[in-house]
Amino acid sequence: MAIPLAERLRPHHLDEVIGQQHILGPGKPLRVAFESGEPHSMILWGPPGVGKTTLARLMADSFQADFIALSAVLSGVKDIRDAVERAELSRGAMGRRTILFVDEVHRFNKSQQDAFLPHVESGLFTFIGATTENPSFEVNGALLSRAAVYVLKSLAEDDLFAMLERAAREELNGITYSDDAKTMLAASADGDGRKLLNNLEIVARAAHAADKNEIDVPLLQATLGDALRRFDKGGDTFYDQISALHKSVRGSNPDASLYWFTRMLDGGADPRYLARRIVRMAWEDIGLADPRAMTIANEAAATYERLGSPEGELALGQAVIYLAIAAKSNAGYNAYNQARAFVSKDKSRPVPEHLRNAPTKLMKELGYGKLYRYAHDEPEAYAAGETYLPDGMADPHWYQPTPRGLEGKIGEKMAHLRALDRDAKKNNK
Repeated sequence: MAIPLAERLRPHHLDEVIGQQHILGPGKPLRVAFESGEPHSMILWGPPGVGKTTLARLMADSFQADFIALSAVLSGVKDIRDAVERAELSRGAMGRRTILFVDEVHRFNKSQQDAFLPHVESGLFTFIGATTENPSFEVNGALLSRAAVYVLKSLAEDDLFAMLERAAREELNGITYSDDAKTMLAASADGDGRKLLNNLEIVARAAHAADKNEIDVPLLQATLGDALRRFDKGGDTFYDQISALHKSVRGSNPDASLYWFTRMLDGGADPRYLARRIVRMAWEDIGLADPRAMTIANEAAATYERLGSPEGELALGQAVIYLAIAAKSNAGYNAYNQARAFVSKDKSRPVPEHLRNAPTKLMKELGYGKLYRYAHDEPEAYAAGETYLPDGMADPHWYQPTPRGLEGKIGEKMAHLRALDRDAKKNNK
């Protein structure tokens, strides 16, 4: 079986690693770890294809340690036991250190992660876990406390160009690529070195088959097609981009909002997911400052369901623009959250008698609803001075309308009604 290009180009020395200079440059923490002479357990956290497995292998080579690799996707408790037995044999029979590398460690459950703890503490092996997910959430606290965390970054465009040049020099057998193709290949990888080399290998194979000596844009488009789309539908990249979209809308920047929206669409994000987030933005960040935003967001989502892609995406895009330029208020969002928090901790307060329903004779005899004032029979359809909260509960003032948009008018009305309440209380003294 042919060895993939990405594997053939895997670095054999630390100085061959492309990228990650923030931790591998002179005096930087992971470089110091390699030069220390004493390995330590660590978590390598970063997106796919940035060198996590490579660094673990280089660590084993640097310390002349036995290297055991497990994949949390494919391995179970038996594989962990086998790795422990192999590490014990390596230490007992040959006096060698063992580095145990666990790829996608976040996919192991708590008990599986706990299985490593006693052996990390005893020094049987040095543990290196690789994860694309935030280890603060996905790795057990006990294991995390015994490992240094190194954050790896997506490869920059210059790093990807350097990787392409190395591949052309060592593996492409005379095939070159145009500047535009080089740029498009780098963009298609979106910081993932393994994806870059896999795409390059596919296109180089197609160039050989077509007796072409140069990879150009038409060949890339014909060969890779949808593989040129750059979006990572899972993991931190996905949530970072949706966060950028939400914050751009909240920040009232329509161009930035459209950029992140179309960036996610271009990469293959599900428009239905984006539609749900757009509706949420309308309620969370605009609220009653502009109730039209909720209507437009819901109508855009319904339009997408009716038209599908790509026509329906236009409606979602215009909803994003409207939300970005709309007056902003999180007053309703904050009021709701404060009310939920209060009720979850407060005692169960009885409904005041004047607010209770009285559908039976007995309930009427008990005074239910007796002193209730029907608002429509009152001046301005408002029962000034009436109380609606449970007895003994102070007015919490959760909803504080902003002066923006429609909420400015709401605030004026609330101030007027509070003034009527104050006047009613003075007159009842």
